[in-house]
Amino acid sequence: MSKRAVLEVIALDVEDAVAAQAGGADRLELVTDMAADGLTPAAATVAGIRAAVDLPVRVMLRLADGFAAGSVERLAEAARAMRGVGAEEFVLGFLDPDGGVDLGAVERVAGELEGCRWTFHRAIDRAADRDALRKQLADFPGLDTYLTAGAAAGVDAGLPTLLAEAGRRGEPGYEQRLLVGGGLRLEHVPLLVKAGVDAFHIGGAARPEGWGGPVSAEAVAQWRRVLGG
Repeated sequence: MSKRAVLEVIALDVEDAVAAQAGGADRLELVTDMAADGLTPAAATVAGIRAAVDLPVRVMLRLADGFAAGSVERLAEAARAMRGVGAEEFVLGFLDPDGGVDLGAVERVAGELEGCRWTFHRAIDRAADRDALRKQLADFPGLDTYLTAGAAAGVDAGLPTLLAEAGRRGEPGYEQRLLVGGGLRLEHVPLLVKAGVDAFHIGGAARPEGWGGPVSAEAVAQWRRVLGG
């Protein structure tokens, strides 16, 4: 690789964060309740992780399973609470009942972030028209990343879409970084890297014991070696 690829690891607590940093992660995505695919963590967890590691931390803003926003005011309150304990980067993404981006919810919540950098998460993989979603959000303040598997079923199914979108980087709606995650395996990496993908997101792959066990520094280090750096 000509440059170090970004490796983002899902963390649920301080122990995960410390192990991810020891293994060579570049950034954390902080969530709780993976049974619901990741919800907003407690403010105390955010504060504890920021005190324990010096990695950038992207904090999830999501109140319930699924991709509807739910209470936008509660989301805005959560964003304020996270910022109050030092969170500087975020993850969010909301769809309307028709599978379009819920612009009102995104605008309201992102407005609380006041320009902080954020990722639009895998709601894009459930969107009715992902190209239209990208173009609607093309100039949104702070949005610098899309976390995507290319398909709702995961990277195996989404590889053609990921490769096509990587090839469009720089076009209107495609300026943001592609962060690939969701059923990602090491065997996917060479093809994605060849296409220009330079950011990877792992959750279960960092946990040999499954979601009931902690992040393994050794598992993260294996990804770090494959990705370079």
